[in-house]
Amino acid sequence: MVQTPGSPSIVDEWRCLDRARGGDETSWRFLFRLHYQPLVRMAFCITGSMDAAHDMAQESFVRLLRVNIPHREGSFKAYLSTIAYRLALKERKRESARQSLESADVVDGGPSPVDEAIRDQTERVIFRVMQSLPVEQREIIALRFFGGHSYEEIARIAGVPIGTVKSRIFTAVRNCREKLRHEGVFP
Repeated sequence: MVQTPGSPSIVDEWRCLDRARGGDETSWRFLFRLHYQPLVRMAFCITGSMDAAHDMAQESFVRLLRVNIPHREGSFKAYLSTIAYRLALKERKRESARQSLESADVVDGGPSPVDEAIRDQTERVIFRVMQSLPVEQREIIALRFFGGHSYEEIARIAGVPIGTVKSRIFTAVRNCREKLRHEGVFP
């Protein structure tokens, strides 16, 4: 792994967090740059809102600083992603409840946050196909492909057996492949 002089290594992320908590801005910036965008992508896939995704990623870091971590057995990334994952699930539930109480907003015809966030047409199609998946599959796919987690980490984060994780990923990929073929994106 290539490092810049003075930058912490990936294996030292827990120690980097300790230094960040002690006021070391370099360590804090390193952790933030390394993990922020993957957290945003994962939260966006779950919530469907880029604004909410940024909020969830930022709140994950805030909570990371506030919480007393009882153990450091797993990876730092998995711990931080678990925080973001749970926040995104709560946000989706809260937003769903809010929308059921309010009437739908009038669409102004301008570019949506999704269009602004995903400019390339192929990526828009892929995102639309992923959003069409059942929630359980979409969450697992977000953790795997946007969060970069192993099956074991996903099972722990989502609180489901590893066999369920494998099944949901297999089914989601198969469903995406079929829909992308239909859209002309996947051969």
